[in-house]
Amino acid sequence: MSGGDFPEPNTSVESLDPERLRETIDRGDTVSILDVRSESEYDTWHIEGENVDNENIPYYEFIEGVDAKLLTREPHADRLVVVCAKGGASEYVAGLIEQEGRNAVNLAHGMNGWANIYDAYEITRYEGSGTVLQYQRPSSGCLGYLVYHNGEACVVDPLEAFTERYRADTAELGVELKYAIDTHIHADHISGVRRLSREGIEAVLPAPAVARGFKYGSEYTTVEDGDKLSVGDAEIEVLHTPGHTTGMTSYLIDGSVLLTGDGLFTESIARPDLEEGTEGAPSAARVLHQTLHDRILILPDQTTIAPGHVGPTGTAAEDGTYTAQLGTLRESMAVLSMERDEFVDFILSDMPPRPANFETIIAINLGQQDVDDERAFELELGPNNCAATPDAVRGA
Repeated sequence: MSGGDFPEPNTSVESLDPERLRETIDRGDTVSILDVRSESEYDTWHIEGENVDNENIPYYEFIEGVDAKLLTREPHADRLVVVCAKGGASEYVAGLIEQEGRNAVNLAHGMNGWANIYDAYEITRYEGSGTVLQYQRPSSGCLGYLVYHNGEACVVDPLEAFTERYRADTAELGVELKYAIDTHIHADHISGVRRLSREGIEAVLPAPAVARGFKYGSEYTTVEDGDKLSVGDAEIEVLHTPGHTTGMTSYLIDGSVLLTGDGLFTESIARPDLEEGTEGAPSAARVLHQTLHDRILILPDQTTIAPGHVGPTGTAAEDGTYTAQLGTLRESMAVLSMERDEFVDFILSDMPPRPANFETIIAINLGQQDVDDERAFELELGPNNCAATPDAVRGA
């Protein structure tokens, strides 16, 4: 047993790789999960999805075995996926459940393994010179992008935990990583831009974001509204789209794909309170309304919106990416047609909890604090919570 914390189960327990679980969920199959972490850990974050049945029974309730009462609380399914933090407690519990004649499997490496999944899908609705890949981290809903053409590439909203992945992918594609770009100062994960800049990649940051007190420790380039970057023949236009933060910036690739960061998602819109707090949220919400109407909704309906996050009920497009055409969002999200005052009242009426550790993460992304890799990984575990009224805006 991992770490010697739990006795070995008396029966063989099958392990399920996190990647296989992700494939099963994406395929639309019903998945029943028994999460045996503590209630507080479960409440902070757990595996979600429209086809996921997830129940929490802490492992310590199984220490003296499985009784009839516990069995009635477990999800009833042909196969039960048992989950803990690292895979030790869940293996023990899965073994106990197997001894009761039920089919149980252990999620290998637990939620830590789930957090290490990082998939890439090509955006097929992109009409431009190069290729755009969307990176997906299902544990947090974080999305990033790789744009490449004619031997050059840029990564947008990279995660520090996966900087080696970007290096490996560009090497395999035979392209040189030219830029590492952030859309804004992130509050839910550690940005990989600073690490990549220290490795010789040109860091690109929105000029208004730098004004928040950058202490980067390495060189960087700032961009403002209307500036343009190029990757091969692919043109990237800079659009200042404040509201979520004062420096929030979107990047329009060949007039076809808009990387919106945390401004507009495919199932929700930005929350306006993470930079200036509750007191500044009404003003930021008014700015967000103006941004949506004057900067984003004026773009053609066929513009593909590629956000920085996806919520647990987000639906992937046919190409596997969490993207949508602007015209579709215009029709499906009632919040996008609201007048300003109604919009502000609605957005502020039902704010979700703020991202865990968001103040510390912001300070790290500003270069005001440093942490090692282990601590950085711990800080960003859990949902991003960067959307306002997640998933509710469609039916507003």
